[in-house]
Parts: sequence; structure tokens; C-alpha cells
Amino acid sequence: MRVVYPVIISKGDLGLLVHIPAFDCDTQGKDFPEALNMARDAVSLVAITYEDMGKKLPEADFDIKANEGEMVALIDADLTAYRKKYDNKSVRKNCTIPNWLNIEAERQGINFSAVLQEALQKKLAIG
Repeated sequence: MRVVYPVIISKGDLGLLVHIPAFDCDTQGKDFPEALNMARDAVSLVAITYEDMGKKLPEADFDIKANEGEMVALIDADLTAYRKKYDNKSVRKNCTIPNWLNIEAERQGINFSAVLQEALQKKLAIG
């Protein structure tokens, strides 16, 4: 899922400060590319945390106005790609298959985990 949120950028002592109103959080970067990248990272991290907690993502308020010395920028984030990149912990799943299929798969040296991952990625169209 892709999301877009406005952020407010201002100058700070060590570079640029970025406030993300939708999530009421802040980050910073030494220059614009780093500040925008850090904002994208913060939006992604907080958004997938919301998803994991079963919380609804906040609506983006595109009517945000910048004060003197500030500017508004839009940050896009691909939550699916972010999750794939950083959430690599393995979880154990139990599944049931017919015994004859298990015997044949083991005989051929099939890696059950790899087959399940490939099938799920194909089924979910995310591979």
C-alpha cells in the first residue's frame, strides 16, 4: 500500500527538522535529500506499526499551512516495500497436507518453507 502525507520542514541547529503532523512525530536530516528520506522512513515505520496494532491510519490533511521560515512537502511511502525490506523475521506456521504428498515432497528434497513463501507471494501478487 502506498500512502502520501504532508510534512513541515524548517531549519534547525544541525540541518533540517521535519514534523509529520498526521502522526505527530519529528525527524531531521542534514540536507533536503536526507531530511525527506528520514521523513519517508518515519512515516513508513509509524504506519506499519499502526497496521500491526490494528489501528486505522490517519487521514492526510493536505490543507496544512507553513509558518514563516517553514515549507510543506509531500512524502510518499510504499508500506509493502518497507515491510519487505525491514520486517524479515521468520514466523512459524503449521499447515496440514496429505501424508502421500509429504512423503513425495521429502523424497524430492522439497523445501516446504520456500514453496509456501513462493506460493503466498504469487497468490498475493507481491513477489
